[in-house]
Amino acid sequence: MSDERIPAVAVPTAEHHREPFGIGESSPRISWKTTAPACWTQHAYEIEAVRADGTHRTGWVTSQDSVLVPWPLRPLASREACEVRVRVRGTDQVASDWSQPLRIETGLLTPADWTACAISPHEPHRSERPDAEHRPPLLRKEFAVAADVERARLYVTAHGLYEIEINGRRVGDHTLAPGWTSYHHRLRYQTHDVTEHLRAGANAIGAWLADGWYRGRLGFGGGHADLYGYRVALIAQLEILHRDGTVTVIGTDTSWLAGQGPILTSGLLDGETYDARDELPGWSKPGFDDADWSLVDVVDRDLATLVAPTGPPVRCTEEISPVQVTALDADRLLVDFGQNLVGRVCITVDGPAGHTVVIRHAEVLQDGELCVRPLRDAVSTDRYVLRGAGPETWEPRFTIHGFRYAEITGWCGGGDPGRDIVARVHHTDMARTGWFECSNEQVNRLHENVVWSLRGNFVDLPTDCPQRDERLGWTGDIQVFAPTAAFLYDCHGMLASWLRDVAVEQHADGTVPWYVPEIPGGEQWTPARPGAGWGDVVALTPWDLYRASGDSGLLAAQYESARRWVDLITELADESGLWNRGYQLGDWLDPFAPPEDPSAGRTDRHLIATAYYAWSLRHVAWTADVLGREDDRDHYGELARRVQQAFADAYLLPDGRMTSDTQTAYAVALQFDLLPDAESRAAAGHRLAELVEAGGHTIQTGFIGTPQVAPALTATDHDETAYALLLQHECPSWLYALKHDATTVWERWDSMLPDGTVNPGEMTSFNHYALGAVAQWLHTTVAGLNVSAPGYRDIVFRPRPGGGLTWASAAHESPYGRVAIRWEMQEANLTVETTVPTGATGRIEWPDGGVSTLPTGTTTTRRPYPGPDSH
Repeated sequence: MSDERIPAVAVPTAEHHREPFGIGESSPRISWKTTAPACWTQHAYEIEAVRADGTHRTGWVTSQDSVLVPWPLRPLASREACEVRVRVRGTDQVASDWSQPLRIETGLLTPADWTACAISPHEPHRSERPDAEHRPPLLRKEFAVAADVERARLYVTAHGLYEIEINGRRVGDHTLAPGWTSYHHRLRYQTHDVTEHLRAGANAIGAWLADGWYRGRLGFGGGHADLYGYRVALIAQLEILHRDGTVTVIGTDTSWLAGQGPILTSGLLDGETYDARDELPGWSKPGFDDADWSLVDVVDRDLATLVAPTGPPVRCTEEISPVQVTALDADRLLVDFGQNLVGRVCITVDGPAGHTVVIRHAEVLQDGELCVRPLRDAVSTDRYVLRGAGPETWEPRFTIHGFRYAEITGWCGGGDPGRDIVARVHHTDMARTGWFECSNEQVNRLHENVVWSLRGNFVDLPTDCPQRDERLGWTGDIQVFAPTAAFLYDCHGMLASWLRDVAVEQHADGTVPWYVPEIPGGEQWTPARPGAGWGDVVALTPWDLYRASGDSGLLAAQYESARRWVDLITELADESGLWNRGYQLGDWLDPFAPPEDPSAGRTDRHLIATAYYAWSLRHVAWTADVLGREDDRDHYGELARRVQQAFADAYLLPDGRMTSDTQTAYAVALQFDLLPDAESRAAAGHRLAELVEAGGHTIQTGFIGTPQVAPALTATDHDETAYALLLQHECPSWLYALKHDATTVWERWDSMLPDGTVNPGEMTSFNHYALGAVAQWLHTTVAGLNVSAPGYRDIVFRPRPGGGLTWASAAHESPYGRVAIRWEMQEANLTVETTVPTGATGRIEWPDGGVSTLPTGTTTTRRPYPGPDSH
């Protein structure tokens, strides 16, 4: 029986890995969470690593740190496995038990570890028509294995997308691997334990390849193919360790063979066509007759560009059955899954050979039919041709769609469509870390919509939309949404990878592309121009992730990128510090902007640009301070103060109003701390509240202003105005979409018009997370859960009841453990239950200004509270 007075340490973690297998860090930082009695604090820790050469311990290290503690031992070598466990003790010197061990294994850490080549099917005429549509190939090789296998690892990546089979059995459960990175600079590889796939004697390995992001059609305006090359390729290295210590390596080389399988076409935007009559039974097993298969060529790949993942892969994370299936006519079914999602439809059918089932996808209906116009040039259609041998279950392999509805033509399920049709949800398989709930069910639905939009757009990189001919990593969208994302999911590993691509694709002068990876985007987007709110992602998002995780290493990795950005804007600004020239998107999708020009909002674009310039300067100064760069801290801090003064001089009028008398102008000025004194802040807050009330508590902000307006109202003691804004149902508002059965956040406030018709604008996505950044205000203000020191080492609970809500709650799985709050109004009392994890400190800041210091653990505190206007 355990002694509850003695601390208990959970299984540690390494870096930001959910599964530290095949990692690229030779000295991974270690974190652990401790459960201990109230008031217990860690005084020391000990780390043990069991390696092939023995057990290594640090001895007791006097420190209170438990998050991202530097690797204390000799660095790991390529392919090295070890088990790490931790124990701790407090000031009483009583040691905890050892934690359960974490198993860590590195991948291939240096280019010299790779002996495999990149191979591609021999295509003698491909160079004559590099843009021609090409059938996704299969690759295979047979090999012999001795009976004494100790372990086997497969290291694999591709130009394009891949799936691997060994002896007829699929390897892993990753989808759309290896993902989309800046391929010329960085190509991820994955590591798989394939020990159980092998058998003594004859074996075979086979690979499916497809175009994916590497060779497939990408982007809007008809898109572009072959952006990274016109040949798909596989790099695979199977290493078999025998019990006697010898190693057999089976790598991709010219001994492999190429053939054609049942996938006729596959594209991320267009969908997949699969002819089951062309299936090749046993093609990935030994003994298959491959006499008519062709040779392969070795293609160029700089092995120094191969990198291990820092975040989890894309996987199927959920299956959703239809809520309604309607026969449109004798040959068509309309399937409603009840949720706008990202993934694929899986069908079970039974019919004659050669019969074709066609699946089309859309987010919304118009006049009872799929509304595909918002998809623009994305075809989003899958086709399955039956082999005719009894029930057949199929879903596409190398495509993905954003949809709530599917139209299935040629249905021949023969059974219950509700059972034989299922939607499989796919996204980066991040751990959920944040939750919110309150007494208003519509607000709960809004929050759930935000979560679904995050899931649908975090597919290997943070995209803007998952359905139309775009699906790009827009910098501005994630810049405004990163705090919300970092609360809801552990997205640090995924976003760290994407930010590295942002840095390598940053232009020589410091310009940050509008989206990364950067592809041609037409005259408006190519070549990229410095854009406020978008380029600032390099200064702001690393800081947001640092605040959530305590990871100063991410700040260090991205520092030069951030510095180069603000140095560029310093060159572009005038002598006073105003960024008042150049092309800007302004408050993108301001509801008052004309449909043909979403950047023509009511707020001065250069007011916004200068505000962001000052805000990024301040963040670079803060970052420099964390990193110990004192000269940079002073330099950028002084620049920030100069730009702040220039902003106030140019845009703040003597009567306290701003030159742009808009919700966005006041909200940005307040939240970016650009006003000179308390009096001007109070005046700005008062005017912001007046504007919100004058607008009938409807939203009058776009991408830039929307995340700031409710927090700015709260910061200036206008909580009830903020709640009225939140709870408005008329367009434009957050809850308006719920009147139209929205299950995700829309791109436009009126993506669907009040009469139920779809907005005729070209940009009409029903799954965009940017305007859902209000969820962070739900977390921090409605529920009242705030991070006060990086990594939630210090927590401030600051509930602000209002809007008729009787209770609200939020929880977050922080680096130190679970942080939670639930408040409830009980007659004239406000009752607050809080949870503070071991290793962190916490306090409640009450609406009346009082403060309660909290112990670790769960505490219930009650305080008189006559109403939201009492403070």
